[in-house]
Amino acid sequence: MVSSPHEAMHRIFQEYPGLFSRVTEVLGIDIPPPTSATLLPTDLTENSPVERRVDTLLRIDTQHDGPFLLAIEAQGKKDPRKTTSWPYYVSYLHNRYGALPVLLLVVCQDHATAQWAAAPITIGLPQWPTLTLNPLVAGPHNMPVIKNVAEARKDLALATLAAITHADNPDVGAILKTLSAALRDVPEAIAEPIAELTAQGLGNRPAAQQWRNLVAVDTSFYKSFMSEEIRDEGRAQGKTQGRAEGLLLIIEARGITLTDEMRAKITTCTDSQLLDQWLQRAATATSTDEVFTDSH
Repeated sequence: MVSSPHEAMHRIFQEYPGLFSRVTEVLGIDIPPPTSATLLPTDLTENSPVERRVDTLLRIDTQHDGPFLLAIEAQGKKDPRKTTSWPYYVSYLHNRYGALPVLLLVVCQDHATAQWAAAPITIGLPQWPTLTLNPLVAGPHNMPVIKNVAEARKDLALATLAAITHADNPDVGAILKTLSAALRDVPEAIAEPIAELTAQGLGNRPAAQQWRNLVAVDTSFYKSFMSEEIRDEGRAQGKTQGRAEGLLLIIEARGITLTDEMRAKITTCTDSQLLDQWLQRAATATSTDEVFTDSH
């Protein structure tokens, strides 16, 4: 499974289509709540060598205003190519799905990208635009900072999207702590996708490790891919620690004296291959130079 903020920012709407209604409330847009949502094919390629795919495409049905198409794009940085691809997406969908209204939602994680994405895209002459596209943008500039557990528990999907869009917020630790606390005592079937999407959304940021630690403490399920990763990391760390302890025992048994610096070098090493190399040398070494020669 791909693990990236890009996937999480649009896939969360596949998992929780009703989330769009809450997002529009936050953004102050009056769109009727959906009665149902259908996931549609994302391939927008025609008979052309250029392949075009929108990240997520949903058909949203409403009780009074009828259906519309919701195209969702996760945008991690400014991309000038989107000024041509986004209008194409909207025009193509409008034509393919029988003139259904089309709405483009762009989800971002930084202010600069969100500001860029929100700018209208105009096609035509300056004095007479033929087509103007106005993307709806959700990002750190308008998503709520949720640090109240009761508020997060009330709408876990929105709290998850808010945490993802605020991944670079200096106060992200408090945001994640609130979300993890909100998952306590939540059924596993609900908590697992929330934990997974949040991990994806944080990507390789420092906050990702903090989230993994919080999940390990605050939740009791260990079946998701993230929980497996936590356990795998723990096993790897334990094996590395065992190699270091074994190396110290062998060196001591051979009567080789270690300085505090050398001992720290062994106990802080996280390279299992290097530790194995030192172990092999220590079996026949008569000095520390023979153990650590050419080590990095």
